[in-house]
Amino acid sequence: MHRDCIILAGGMGTRLQGVVSDRPKCLADINGKPFLYYLAKQLSAYHFCKVIFSIGYKGNMVKEYVMSHRDEFKFAFDFAEESEPLGTGGAILNALPYSDTEDFFVVNGDTFFDVNFDTMLQIQQNKMADCTIALKPMSNTDRYGLVHINKEEQICSFEEKKTDGNGLINGGIYCIYKNSFLNIPFPQKFSFEKEYLEKMITERDMYAYISNSYFIDIGIPTDFERAQTEIPALFNQTHS
Repeated sequence: MHRDCIILAGGMGTRLQGVVSDRPKCLADINGKPFLYYLAKQLSAYHFCKVIFSIGYKGNMVKEYVMSHRDEFKFAFDFAEESEPLGTGGAILNALPYSDTEDFFVVNGDTFFDVNFDTMLQIQQNKMADCTIALKPMSNTDRYGLVHINKEEQICSFEEKKTDGNGLINGGIYCIYKNSFLNIPFPQKFSFEKEYLEKMITERDMYAYISNSYFIDIGIPTDFERAQTEIPALFNQTHS
């Protein structure tokens, strides 16, 4: 089945400046390989046809890495370049001309969530959803907001971060119906999370794909350190 994915690979890694200061966050070194290597290997395992790298900050470094390692990845690729920061939503819009599928995936370039993309796409199509969001059950959600769903697993609301929360968090992977998304008059620069997910929740059918598989956000130094051993170990077990 033909499927495309946009990787949001333009992040500066502000919270990682102490350990990753010379490259985009997606190229942060994880046990000798850039974080992007593991994301690309994950997508290769699910037979994505095309990956669009949305690049901004130090984007040429991402280009150079992908081009010099192109034989390692079993998909076609394009680069959607930002001349100025567009926000997560603007970055998706800027990358969409390179995708030609009705439903497309979006993956954050600083998060690894070991989801089953086949199952996620099946939910998206069975529900005829405008957007399906990969959610992770979490017992300590102090770094993340909560996502609430109803008994049909439709997204009902988003809750701000709180120190003692537990529940479902947004895992940073989305499957989106292109025509529905493009039918909204977005500005050139906008936040996907604020201006689409939160603002359009009553106007668009958004559903959950709940997965308790491995999840990590390398955006802070402590989790970046954890990733050094956990991600390679995961790939040795399941993605080798």
